[in-house]
Amino acid sequence: MTTRGVESRRAAVLGSPIAHSLSPVLHRAAYAELGLTGWTYDRFEVDEARLPGFFGTLDASWAGLSLTMPLKRAVIPLLDEISDTARSVEAVNTVVLTDDGRRVGDNTDIPGMIAALRERGVEKAEEAAVLGAGATASSALAALARICSGPVTAYVRSEARAAEMRGWGERLGVEVRTADWAAAARAFDAPLVIATTPAGATDELAASVPGSPGTLFDVLYDPWPTPLAAAWSGRGGAVLGGLDLLVHQAVLQVEQMTGRSPAPLAAMRAAGEAALRSTGA
Repeated sequence: MTTRGVESRRAAVLGSPIAHSLSPVLHRAAYAELGLTGWTYDRFEVDEARLPGFFGTLDASWAGLSLTMPLKRAVIPLLDEISDTARSVEAVNTVVLTDDGRRVGDNTDIPGMIAALRERGVEKAEEAAVLGAGATASSALAALARICSGPVTAYVRSEARAAEMRGWGERLGVEVRTADWAAAARAFDAPLVIATTPAGATDELAASVPGSPGTLFDVLYDPWPTPLAAAWSGRGGAVLGGLDLLVHQAVLQVEQMTGRSPAPLAAMRAAGEAALRSTGA
């Protein structure tokens, strides 16, 4: 049986850039709430080239790592095992360093997205739309594979991206239809819309939000609210933001790394909200 939580342990988030990450705020809040006084959680600027070297420094004091871009795929060859969830999208955002020295990768973005939607009362959707086609979009498709009974339309900027999204759909068992970004306002007819694009990409669409929109999940958290999220909320639609996703995926990371469950969702969310307020986001 693990003795995690008794001794001093280390965890951290890796990525590049990483200075903006809220993960230390969330994980440290969890440790404080759980009484894990010997635990620390830091952030390290690590790119793909430096990742193997960083892994070489890990010793028995390390409990786990959170990974952000551009490391979610680069880390896979360095692991002893990855979960089926992570394998389904070829992306790892969580590494647990087990007591017997193994490095196990998982993806908590997918169940985190599902948990965030469930918290807002969205457990099923007859159809959905995804804005964008990057790594987060593939995680969105994996989440939708579990809750969406009908087609998912992905709005993308190139045929190459469209082909990529259709490929992910085939792999994940989702009926993916693709449409040009120029028609992205049509996405708002769907009962569930997941925006996975970078800051500013959907600003021009804010004026096209209909009078009675469904649910919007905009994965950004800084700046917040985005113009799209503000317009959506102003028209009475339900809105989830990037902090919802960040908190729910971090809850799962804390539980895996510490062996303590349930992780303190409310305390972690409050800490994240306070941090965003302090930065003016």
